[in-house]
Amino acid sequence: MLLVVDVGNTQTHIGAFRGRELVYDWRYATVREETADELGARLRNLLALRDLTFVDLDASILSSTVPQLRPEWTAMAARYLGHEMPVVGPGLRTGMPIRMDNPREVGADRLVNAVAAYDRLGAPCVIVDFGTAITYDVVGAAGEYVGGIIGAGVEISMEALTSRAAAIPKIDLTPPRALIGKSTVEAIRSGVIYGFAAQVDGMLERLRGELGDATAAIATGGLAEAIVPYCDEIDDVDPLLTLTGLRLIYELNVS
Repeated sequence: MLLVVDVGNTQTHIGAFRGRELVYDWRYATVREETADELGARLRNLLALRDLTFVDLDASILSSTVPQLRPEWTAMAARYLGHEMPVVGPGLRTGMPIRMDNPREVGADRLVNAVAAYDRLGAPCVIVDFGTAITYDVVGAAGEYVGGIIGAGVEISMEALTSRAAAIPKIDLTPPRALIGKSTVEAIRSGVIYGFAAQVDGMLERLRGELGDATAAIATGGLAEAIVPYCDEIDDVDPLLTLTGLRLIYELNVS
């Protein structure tokens, strides 16, 4: 089996592939201070939930937006899995040219998503990732990563709202009953869900104006399923997109 690990600022998403099939996946809150041994213990426990052990994992690959966890994950793989864990970044082939002023600035997760979306949808396409930030990553007509857009994510915006306004309560993202809220909680839900949906639709309209009306758009990330039902411009949703991209990059580097 191939172990794929996507370490985000808020959550870590892990998957196990048997060939091209994702057979298991797990999510947990990212802990920036974890050591290689703690990661090994966590992985062992997650695998045990599916009656798996370290010996079931033949290979692995890592994408991380948390720099201090990269050496811990690679050390864990060497110590407990018995193999080298490649890390998405300079020196690892992705098959996708990067047309940025400084290609090293592109977050690993954003590039991995672009690779997966291009494989699935062709080009041009846009990936909307509802993570800690909300990002729009653009694959051009020639299959190259041409850049993107970054904004504050849903959770960041909600935390800022509740921390700056004493009378604003914390809420969960259940669907609002109507556009016009009849209570403070309902008004916040409407503002967050319809507000982000309108942002996404507006951004995609502008991007299609630049890239062409045939540009496909796919959403991913932990909060995509809360917002996308209220969007008109998203063509597809795949919460497992990053894991698929990691598999594709691994296959490219071992072929």
